Amino acid sequence: MDLTRAATPGFFAAMAVEHAYLRRQAAHRAPTAGDYERRDTLTSLTMGTASVLAPFVAERLLGPLTPGRGRFGKALVAGAVGAVVATTVADRVRRRARRRGRPEAPTDAGAPAVEPHDRVAVVADRTARIGGAAAVAAGGVALGLYWNDRTRPDALWAHRRLPDLGRGPLALALAVLGWDFVYYWNHRWMHTSRQAWAYHVVHHSSEHYNLSTALRQPVAGPVTVVVPYGLMALLGLRPEVIEAARGINLVYQYWIHTETIRRLGRAEAVWNTPSHHRVHHGSNPRYLDRNHGSILILWDRWFGTFAEEDDAEPVVYGLTDNLDSFDPVVVASRAYVSMLRDVAAAPDWRTRLAYVLRGPGWADRHRAVPVPARAAA
Repeated sequence: MDLTRAATPGFFAAMAVEHAYLRRQAAHRAPTAGDYERRDTLTSLTMGTASVLAPFVAERLLGPLTPGRGRFGKALVAGAVGAVVATTVADRVRRRARRRGRPEAPTDAGAPAVEPHDRVAVVADRTARIGGAAAVAAGGVALGLYWNDRTRPDALWAHRRLPDLGRGPLALALAVLGWDFVYYWNHRWMHTSRQAWAYHVVHHSSEHYNLSTALRQPVAGPVTVVVPYGLMALLGLRPEVIEAARGINLVYQYWIHTETIRRLGRAEAVWNTPSHHRVHHGSNPRYLDRNHGSILILWDRWFGTFAEEDDAEPVVYGLTDNLDSFDPVVVASRAYVSMLRDVAAAPDWRTRLAYVLRGPGWADRHRAVPVPARAAA
């Protein structure tokens, strides 16, 4: 049984209780970022519903495109390779045009404009722009689908290196601990690599912070490359035990998305708490890219990414450049659109890949005009 679905009635009950409490408090104080705002809450609920339905839709729509399994997988890979070749040739044409002293099409900040009569350079520029974005999009989808298909727990279970650990409490405890450890590194990766941030940014896009924020989840998991949780299957943990660990992890994270609970004393030293996770959702410079843990905050303390919530500097939620939209489609897609625009404007493959693999902060510094949706870690 999927624990997150079983816990859904409890999620909504807790939201109702929190909402009622905050409404009573609002009569005696100014509005806060923890209050429920109708449009923001509806967006979070819509994204939460979409994230539940996404796996079923993805299997039908993306399954046929999965390399090595789907009937259109080879065509997707061939299309990506063809786009890479066309873009590489176009890059060379542009470089030759520059060496011959002819004006080149604008490919990045500061590049000169193309002359109308320079048709070769114009065609090469358009080819490089369209081909570069197409290659990254098609190649990224192909790689993500292939990676996630081949690293599923049930796919790796047959290749396990250690004996079957069964379904007992010890196996479940190891799976929960293992999931939490892998989650920390994946979560940290999502804040330091733009392709992963484009997936994760959905969860950070709200400027409010209450239990509804926990339900604002992304939908592009099938095409996102992260460290696979299926690796635990190689160590003898059954796929169903790993899935149970996933549910426990997600259910735990729900209650820490609140301003209603302030500090929890000694528990703050070991466990991830609302205070620690408020820091994670802050756009304040001192809070960026901190507190990536899920259940345990120990990983952040041990690996140098921990920050304490400072009452003297209240957390400002959202992104460093907010979306200013409650449209779920915009919330889900804007970071990908921004990334592909940068790729299209890049002058070479080194810069294109940097726009995809390096952090969102690097992209903001590199481009001439910043594009919204910088990470608010």
